[in-house]
Amino acid sequence: MRILFILEFYHPHIGGVETLFKSLADHLAKQGHEITVFTNRHDSTLPKDEITSNSVRIVRRRFWNRYLFTFFAWWHALKFAKKADIIHTTSYNAAVPAWIVGKLTRTKCIITFHEYWGNLWEELPWMTGLGKWLHRLFERLLITLDFEKFAAVSDSTASALFNAGIKKEKISRIYNGIDYHGFPAHIGSQPNEPFCFLFFGRVGIAKGLDVLLEAYSELKKSHQRHKLKLILPSEQSATYRKVKYMIGSLDLHDVEIRHDLPFTELKKEISMADAVVIPSYSEGFCFAAVEAMAIGTPIVSSGRGALREVVNGRFIHSESLNPKDFAQAMSKAIEGKWTEEATKKYSLNDTLTQYLDLYESLLK
Repeated sequence: MRILFILEFYHPHIGGVETLFKSLADHLAKQGHEITVFTNRHDSTLPKDEITSNSVRIVRRRFWNRYLFTFFAWWHALKFAKKADIIHTTSYNAAVPAWIVGKLTRTKCIITFHEYWGNLWEELPWMTGLGKWLHRLFERLLITLDFEKFAAVSDSTASALFNAGIKKEKISRIYNGIDYHGFPAHIGSQPNEPFCFLFFGRVGIAKGLDVLLEAYSELKKSHQRHKLKLILPSEQSATYRKVKYMIGSLDLHDVEIRHDLPFTELKKEISMADAVVIPSYSEGFCFAAVEAMAIGTPIVSSGRGALREVVNGRFIHSESLNPKDFAQAMSKAIEGKWTEEATKKYSLNDTLTQYLDLYESLLK
């Protein structure tokens, strides 16, 4: 098959979406399928056109922000769509150009929907009222586009899409998967070291870093033997600047921040943490949780979105997103009051097989 991925961002950009599609593209290419990725050239040092060692062709074009990609990427992607059997895209901003070129070339187009926020837009921090309204309107627009299939990455996302009006037969639940090879065992901090909470991943408005920092400030009032480590991308986004401002305004100068770690080193950091914190307002799946579970590092989570569905092993879900409740959940972690369940695995091979089945069913 000739498969065209139209994505706002792709590896080496950091995020769960990038993790999924790099794994999917590499595995499909190894099986002999012709894979082209059309994406934004977010870093001027990246080549405009390259063939990776896994035989994936990556075509990058420069768009100065995600909204320009939304409305103008279709013109650049059109010639690649003419040669494709299947177009595969993702929510949010890449969906519009993918749908346009799919219609113009009469190529079947599917979208992986990572999460549908709906009313959640009203809860998110660091956005104006107009910004929330416009983003919610754009999300409503996406689900009116007649993609052949909506691949939901969890039952939570599938349910949200169905409740928003997508027909059940158009929705396929396909969990994201990871390659479990090379994950170390959990070590945790040494007995004489403070309890270490670790947050890692993208700095998005829904990731709950505002909740985490306020909760950490609250926790410092009752516990002294603990620390917070943040492993974040180095890009200086508006959200990142707000996080840095909060750290200063709350006098959290003991918070350690590291950037852009290689995955091997990141896995070591996860293994040496006492708990991974996931304070998200919502998660459609959550690679961070699954990677922590693969290592055996326990999780303190908000329990929002798909987190109660996906998280298992040793964990604590906060009663709410109120920073005091999240601080209480962190306090329970320090005291070792974990909920324990059998750890579930999310295999990349299962993900790959289900996407292949989906592609083939559309081509029939």
